[in-house]
Amino acid sequence: MARIATFDDWVDLLGEWQRDIGLDRSLIERYLPGYALQEKFAPLPSEEIAFGDFSGERKWERLTQIPDQRIRDALMNMIVYQGDTEFASNEQQRFLVRNAPTEYDLAALVRIMMEETRHGFQMCYLLIEHFGEDGKIEAQKLLERRAFGRRNRLLNAFNNDVTHWLDFFTYTNFMDRDGKFQLTMLSHSAFAPLARSTRAMLQEEAFHMGTGITGLKRIAAAGIVPVKLQQKYYNKWISGSLDLFGTDHSSSASWAYAYGIKGRVDEDKTGEPVDREHLNERARAQFYDEASRTVEMVNQAMAGEERLYVPDPRFNRSIGDFAGQRWSVDGRQLSEQEYAAHLREVLPTAEDERLIGEFVQRPGWILPKGRILPN
Repeated sequence: MARIATFDDWVDLLGEWQRDIGLDRSLIERYLPGYALQEKFAPLPSEEIAFGDFSGERKWERLTQIPDQRIRDALMNMIVYQGDTEFASNEQQRFLVRNAPTEYDLAALVRIMMEETRHGFQMCYLLIEHFGEDGKIEAQKLLERRAFGRRNRLLNAFNNDVTHWLDFFTYTNFMDRDGKFQLTMLSHSAFAPLARSTRAMLQEEAFHMGTGITGLKRIAAAGIVPVKLQQKYYNKWISGSLDLFGTDHSSSASWAYAYGIKGRVDEDKTGEPVDREHLNERARAQFYDEASRTVEMVNQAMAGEERLYVPDPRFNRSIGDFAGQRWSVDGRQLSEQEYAAHLREVLPTAEDERLIGEFVQRPGWILPKGRILPN
């Protein structure tokens, strides 16, 4: 495929990507009439770099203002990874338009998919407008990778299909919540175009998380899908989300902070001294606490006495200090044989997928949006 020369060339390639993932444009016209993909920027609370080695200086508006090539390279890499997740999520969720439980859910899905596409669009706009030929190449590669078929999206968690709505609601509650954390950390960036971009993206991300938590509460309150079956998808996506915060004792996170291009999630609120060696661990712990609160919100809507839980943060980890270790959902260290059996009990299996297919055929398996939920 020929390399793109302009942003318009990239937009043409975006159309090919949309057709390849099976985008039904009539759904966009029905639920988002007049929607147009375009770059969006939100104002910054300050034009001053707030942290890192350049704290107190003016934020950079152009790449030529960035004083070190290593900072430019790290910045482009972050933008590439963020854009990759946005396009991947559309690819993962492409089957859901076929079996939406209600008209409201279908409309919400179409909005989420288009906003995630716009977020990828925004990252590619930054790459092409600010990073020269290297940026154009990376923007094109973002549309050439696939979460299906080749399954070569940059982060493994974004190479798995999301084929039913319980899976989707847990995904949007936890994976999109991780996305909120990542965007918030980037919203403090010393590179002003990225900070303005992510602030605008955060305004849209709230709807995605709200769709997830509301859907999970509607399922829990209906009382048809067994709690044990619901729990397996919580285990799947919570553990996957924890991996997205990266390695422990991360030197790249430390340098990103020193460079001023990625701050702490509460950078504008905390007076806590920075611990550059444990930035990823700190963000992961904050996410875990917030995810735990959302699970409790679902439990408050639960129809019966059984309750959902948050798995131990060491469970099913592929990245970080606990990667490859055999910890149970309740924090026990297991033998290899015990762990293999445990995974079959607490993570979704092919049989679970079949059972979900049966439950979602039952009337009332999910409450209508707006139905009063039990306390």
